[in-house]
Amino acid sequence: MKQAKITSGLEDYMEAISNNIKTNGKVRPIDIARELNVSRASVSEALRRLAELGFITYGRYGVISMTQEGEYAAESVIKRHNLLKIFLCDVLGLDENEAADNACKIEHVISANMIDRLDKFVIFCKNNQKFTSKFLDENK
Repeated sequence: MKQAKITSGLEDYMEAISNNIKTNGKVRPIDIARELNVSRASVSEALRRLAELGFITYGRYGVISMTQEGEYAAESVIKRHNLLKIFLCDVLGLDENEAADNACKIEHVISANMIDRLDKFVIFCKNNQKFTSKFLDENK
């Protein structure tokens, strides 16, 4: 499935929509505005754009649903975020808040090749705890 290129801001909306649906079973524009701390007008514009791209369907005051392509795009962002957070916490030893903040920034600009290599490196570190522990001990 070919995925349309979306901006980092729209990726944040996709992530928020997906997470709300998973947590609450549904999501409304006001939920997104609160989570992302943005205006309702900003949410409306982002939702209009995501609908034009075929990632979501929604009514003006209704519940938002994701298309299959939207679910795929959101999962891609979420997987990148989670991998980066694991790397930053478990491998580099950052605290959870700093790791989450940085993962959110990096997830939008990292290449697929870099994600693939990072994933392999995280697996390597998990399988070689002595390596990771030594690094963390030496870099406190």
